[in-house]
Amino acid sequence: MVINMTANVNEYYSLIQNNYLFVEIARRVDEYQKENPDVDLIKMGIGDVTRPLAKSVVKAFKEAVDELGQPETFRGYGPEQGYDFLINEIIEHDYKPLGVELKNSEVFISDGAKCDTGNFQELFSKDNKIAVTDPVYPVYVDSNVMAGRSGKMGDDGFYENITYLPATAENNFVPSLPEEEVDIIYLCYPNNPTGTTLTKSQLKEWVDYAHEHDALILFDAAYESFIKTPNVPHSIYEVEGARDVAVEFRSYSKVAGFTGTRCAYCVVPEEVYLKDSKGNDVQLNPLWNRRQSTKFNGVSYPVQRAAQAIYTSEGKKEIQENLDYYSKNAGVIRESLEKIGLDVYGGVDSPYIWFKTPNDIDSWSFFDILLKEAHVVSTPGAGFGPSGEGYIRLTAFNTYENTIEAMNRISKLEF
Repeated sequence: MVINMTANVNEYYSLIQNNYLFVEIARRVDEYQKENPDVDLIKMGIGDVTRPLAKSVVKAFKEAVDELGQPETFRGYGPEQGYDFLINEIIEHDYKPLGVELKNSEVFISDGAKCDTGNFQELFSKDNKIAVTDPVYPVYVDSNVMAGRSGKMGDDGFYENITYLPATAENNFVPSLPEEEVDIIYLCYPNNPTGTTLTKSQLKEWVDYAHEHDALILFDAAYESFIKTPNVPHSIYEVEGARDVAVEFRSYSKVAGFTGTRCAYCVVPEEVYLKDSKGNDVQLNPLWNRRQSTKFNGVSYPVQRAAQAIYTSEGKKEIQENLDYYSKNAGVIRESLEKIGLDVYGGVDSPYIWFKTPNDIDSWSFFDILLKEAHVVSTPGAGFGPSGEGYIRLTAFNTYENTIEAMNRISKLEF
């Protein structure tokens, strides 16, 4: 029975094309697995970690849970912005070594960078023009489509009101600055999905552009802990002038294996201002604070204590061991794919490896080849935007043994 309600649906949702990328991958994998229950699939598609939480993290987690079980140490609602004990560690260990000074009021603890980057667009008026690199993490685009900023998608795969900045092999995956006026720019470096990076001088061009054109940069630095190359900035705030024009997002998901634990943070400097409809300056930091205070009750106390343990001397050592483990996997993938003659990118300062499909096979077709012939789950580049067509993303987050096995299987394929 259909009830004719008077409530109207948000029709912008109908403009989103197909399923969310990783939901569609899961659907196809589940369907294949049901038809072939005995097949041993190696999953290198979604960026989910496989190594357990560090011992120091687990210890802090358990101790915090025990605190909640005693009347003397029980805690209820925490601060929506996060506890100072974690914020202090973030400022001291993540930013001061980079020469970046922050106030506690500029750091906001959350349950994920995906949530933050998706939610942050709520602070902007509908008529803002956004720019994204292409290929791009889908959440940046889809959340703006939901808000009504995109217009319809054309036959070429581009939404009509979004500015796309191609990052391809032809430009060494360094997107050009926008040729038209834009208000908000999404940047992710080390990049998801290509695994490539920008040097400090290259990133400064974006900061200078933002100053010149009164644009805001939303900078996703979720993978900065994988950076090894000198002169590749870990934070956009290493660039002079960035505090005036940029918001930065970070996550513990890949850094410390918190994909299931859920903890992240974003930095909103007090120097960042937007304009209202009358041209008046409006400080961004209080807006995000109000949004979080209204719609978010904060990350749980035990999770924040667990995150704090990452910054202890033992925690740092354990976390680095995990990062080195995944980086070793990335090296194996990169070297193996290069050995069979594929054009490979990323995998140096990133857990993601981006490679060109052989013989111009389209992304979803090659996804099926890897799934059905090598029994390896990948991510088709087309799911990240038109410029991702003809590419595949693999992640380094499986076990070392599975990574070796997956590369052996792929190496035996005949293209």
